Amino acid sequence: QLRLVESGGGSVLSGESLRLSCVLSGYSMDYYHIGWFRQAPGKEREAVAYASNNNGVTNYVNSVKGRFTVSRDNARSTAYLQMNALKPEDTAVYYCAAFSSPFPVDRKTGLMREKYDYWGQGTQVTVSS
Repeated sequence: QLRLVESGGGSVLSGESLRLSCVLSGYSMDYYHIGWFRQAPGKEREAVAYASNNNGVTNYVNSVKGRFTVSRDNARSTAYLQMNALKPEDTAVYYCAAFSSPFPVDRKTGLMREKYDYWGQGTQVTVSS
């Protein structure tokens, strides 16, 4: 059974950085596209970043472009979300998610929540001004 476990959340001040990690177990990470999502209180879960399974393609929601970087180390079965220049509006529970596909996946599709079959439990990120 595939399992995703996030870590690295915490409370920081505006302008500081955090790095989230997501460990995938149960299957080889090579076959899975990875997405990062977040959900703030009272809001819907939204896409943050996407990393394709094996060709280095990434994508980001506009609000985090230039500040967040998604990466993955398939040998370690771990994906990362480096978050710099954090803002109070980045405060949310952050989730990693995964899906596999026999067909090529474009960058836009990678940010579609409904594509993802597996989800982690989430890690809280709180940014204070």
